[in-house]
Parts: sequence; C-alpha cells; structure tokens
Amino acid sequence: MKIDPIELTKKLITFRSITPEDDGAIKYIASILKKSGFHCQILEYSNCRVKNLYAEYANGVPNLCFAGHVDVVHPGKLENWVSDPFKPEVRNGMLYGRGAADMKSGVAAFITAIVNSISNINGSITALITSAEESASEYGTQAILEWMNKRNKKIDYCIVCEPTSDEKLGDAIKIGRRGSITFKLICYGKQGHVAYPELADNAIYKLIDILNKIKSMTLDSGNKYFQPSHCEITTIDVGNSGNNVIPDLATAYFNIRYNNLHTSDSLYDLVNTICSNVTQDYKLLIHEDRKLFLSTLDRNTDIMLDAISKVTNVDAVFSTNGGTSDAAFIKDFCSVIEFGLINKTIHQVDECVLVDDIYKLTNIYEEFIKNYFYSDINKVDLISSIPNDPLLI
Repeated sequence: MKIDPIELTKKLITFRSITPEDDGAIKYIASILKKSGFHCQILEYSNCRVKNLYAEYANGVPNLCFAGHVDVVHPGKLENWVSDPFKPEVRNGMLYGRGAADMKSGVAAFITAIVNSISNINGSITALITSAEESASEYGTQAILEWMNKRNKKIDYCIVCEPTSDEKLGDAIKIGRRGSITFKLICYGKQGHVAYPELADNAIYKLIDILNKIKSMTLDSGNKYFQPSHCEITTIDVGNSGNNVIPDLATAYFNIRYNNLHTSDSLYDLVNTICSNVTQDYKLLIHEDRKLFLSTLDRNTDIMLDAISKVTNVDAVFSTNGGTSDAAFIKDFCSVIEFGLINKTIHQVDECVLVDDIYKLTNIYEEFIKNYFYSDINKVDLISSIPNDPLLI
C-alpha cells in the first residue's frame, strides 16, 4: 500500500491525543500496519487510559525495531496559536500542529518507511508505539517491554524516532541521555504566632537553607560523553493560609539530571547528607523517572551516519544532551539510538516542522532499513570508519 508521510502526519495530528489519551490514533496506525502484513497487538490500561501498540512483521532474524509515541503535551491557550493545534495547516513549507515535531511526523515517517521496505528485507521489523511517553511512563513503553519479555519476544536493534536534530535535519544523533531523578523534600517545624517566633519552629527556613545548599553545589563538570549534571527546583509549597502563622511544614520538589559520573543512590546519599546537616526533622523521597544510557558505537551507528549523509549531505554528530526519552527503557532490551526531526518548536505554541524534512526523514529510515538487512554490509567492518573520539555535544 502507498502511504504519503505528510498526509499521515496530518491525520495523526487530528487525533487530540493529549497524554495519556490516544484518541483513536493507536487503532488507526494498527489498521495501516495490518494491511501490510503486520501482526498487531493493542495493549490497553483502562485504569490510566493508556493504549500501546506492538506490531511485528515476522520474517526471521535480525529484528529491527522502530519506537515512538502518539501522545502530545497540552497545547495551552488556543488563542495563542495561529491555527487550531489539532487542525494541521501547511504555511510557507511548514506543517503546523500539536505533535508536528514531537513526534507524530517521526511516527508517520517510520510507518511509511517500514511499510515501503518489508517486501525487500530478509528479517523482521517491529514497531512499538505508546500513548504515554509524556506522562504515565510505567504504562507506556515500559509496559510494552514487560509484555514482550513475558512472551520471549526479541528485538536486536532499535531506533527511537524522537526529534533529535538541532539546527537542520541530520545534524545530531542521540547515542545516550542523562538520567532524571525527582526529589520530594518535606521539612517539619512547629506552628506558632509570628509575634512569638521563640515559641515556634519555622519549617520554611529549614527548607530554604537546604535548597540553597543543594542549588549551589557543583555536581561535576561533565565529560566527553555528557553535559554537567545539574539541579532545578520546580515547586515550593507551604500551604499557609494565614499571614500571621508560622508554618510547621514546607515541601519542595526538585529534579536532578545526572550523567555517568553518578548513580541514583549516590545522588540520594549526597542530598540526604545535606539535609541531615541542616535538620533532623525532614523526609526525603525519590522517584527515578528514567535512568541514563550510553550506546556503543557499532556498525549500526555507522549505517545511520551514512544514511543521513546520503539523504541530507549533512555529517551528523553524536549527542547525549536534552531531556529523557523511552530509549532509557529500551536500552535494557537491546542497543538503541535516537534520530529524528528538528526539535526547536517541541512543546511550544505553533509547533511546526518542515514538510520537506518529513520526506527526507522517511528516506533516511528507508536507507537505514535497506542497509541494516544487507548481508554484505554485515560482513564489513564499518566501525573502522567512525572516528576514535567522535564529536559529542
């Protein structure tokens, strides 16, 4: 069947799939893949409204996987958009709509590429698509992988189609990501009247003292693979309705994006020590959103470099910067990289992507698929052409 990746992107944008809803997008994609011979399994989690898709075209080994998500963040105030975020429009060569860049165009590109390629490959292709990448991650790609593991379903290599390019299509491939840990800090005190501070214990002062110490610390200076780790305070809440009452409780949330010089345990110990040096009346809780990963450069990264160069005439660099992605879960299943469109407008008002870039991305994926399954490519030591110390930004 013939698919136009632009028209498919437009169709996907019309689904109001604000995370974790899919609004019918998963079923629509499954219907396309079924027509091309894929076995499709929709995994539903009614308690959180998440739907996932596992689709496989089984034809032996190896098994190449493409992964992505159809959920999007909330568009915000609709009056701030030039056009309806769920009614795609093309203006001056740009496709506008929520999810245009992150990442319905990426999904459309890889769906088109795998459908166009399956008749010419000697191996299997799998697609993993979730409606919970932007939110309830434990029910998203994580849940698909757990489902696969119980059924002994294997994949050998995975491309996550997140928007990774910075200034122009093809300028960056993500070969890793920093980890993400969210901390919840609760400081306790004693309530009292503001006129008698000696009879009370203000929880706010403890909290501010701890946060100042955490924010002022230098975690590291980074290395050739990763940016420096850093902390951002995201909320401070006292819940005090009286302006003459000293509060007995204050809560803060903060997030640390960490590189491979740390672990979640080492960071917890570091923060916990800071807290205990200020007060003993506190509680520190931790939630690890996603762990860091760093992929090994191999023949597959070389194949991707070659595909990008052939289609765009751009020499990609390897990068680990930016936020987190579901590649952090897939890394425990198989080797994984991320590659996709320009990320400048993701999560913004008037999110958009170049129409021409969607076609080019589709061609890059098709080129990668072709060379991934070529037996003569497998026999060549492609890794020898990768620089010993690749440029990492």
